[in-house]
Amino acid sequence: MATIFASVQQSRKSAHVFHDTYRRKDGPTIYQLQLNPFDKTPKYKQIVESIRRDINRGVLKEGDQLPSISEMSIEYLLARDTVEKAYRELRAQGDIISIQGKGYYIKATNDKKIKILLIFNKLSSYKKIIYYAFLKALGEQASVDLQIHHYSASRFREIIDKNLGKYNYYVVMPHFTEDTDHIAPLKILETIPPEELILLDRDIPELAHKPLSVYQNFCKDIFEALESAQDLLNKYDHLALVFPQDGTYPPEIVQGFRNFCINYQKEFSILPSISDEIPIPRTAYIVVEESDLAELVKKVRQTPYQLGEEVGIISFNETTLKELLGITVITTDFEHMGREAAHLLLAQQRIKVKNPFFMIRRGSL
Repeated sequence: MATIFASVQQSRKSAHVFHDTYRRKDGPTIYQLQLNPFDKTPKYKQIVESIRRDINRGVLKEGDQLPSISEMSIEYLLARDTVEKAYRELRAQGDIISIQGKGYYIKATNDKKIKILLIFNKLSSYKKIIYYAFLKALGEQASVDLQIHHYSASRFREIIDKNLGKYNYYVVMPHFTEDTDHIAPLKILETIPPEELILLDRDIPELAHKPLSVYQNFCKDIFEALESAQDLLNKYDHLALVFPQDGTYPPEIVQGFRNFCINYQKEFSILPSISDEIPIPRTAYIVVEESDLAELVKKVRQTPYQLGEEVGIISFNETTLKELLGITVITTDFEHMGREAAHLLLAQQRIKVKNPFFMIRRGSL
């Protein structure tokens, strides 16, 4: 069995995370224990997370011997009780075994699947399409757990704090309410090793390290989609974007809509909901929320106006029901997003890919 020993570099006071290296007797470096002196997480938990993370990555393999409790405490300036508590937890969870008189060893595992934590902002019909496409593309090569942060940075932090080190990859939809301090989610994302982070639906260019990302460009996408339908929009004098003010939708949608209207000299308005609106002839409505779409269709049917002639409707995101109702949509390809993320993850490609976005023309415009 291969033995692993620790060698610590003492002069790293300015480093945010200590990457302290274990070495085999024959020399090659195979493991880096990660201890963060500024992290409030108990040291025994950091030991557990570091060892478990590297078991999942395959850095630590079956039969590898860990330092003894004494070696670990001396090399890392830790109390013996701290190391003993970490090893006890790892043993209880089946990650390591102890052999009396010999030491602690990495335990064999039959689960060779990649472990993935998928973190959505919410559950919806669109998210389900992404989820099932993601699972199908991964096949039997991975196991996926799903959690929801509900647009909350504090909930997101809680999820990451509880699960960091337990998975090979963290696939995140980084949508948070508009009033959330954008620095908070950014700091949480930066605690995830960049090679383990995948961003879905929205890119975060402020991240210091660039993770794999399959994203929408909301501002550019709506601009280009409307631009492609100018032949249909020419019969409308006014464009109205129905955009909820709860802060859960990307504000770049509004920016792209404004840019289009100003660039093509279209009168426009932005409405928080359709509830107080009476459909106005020669107006095309771009609707984000499903409930607003249903109410708008109902209101138009109560007027003498012809849908797609005097009043136009464009809805965000394709569904089977919208197809049946003949509603024009602007939409990203949700199935492609899930499938592409899975393929790039399996290929270990850390690149940014813009997801396809397009308009489907139907009778409502």
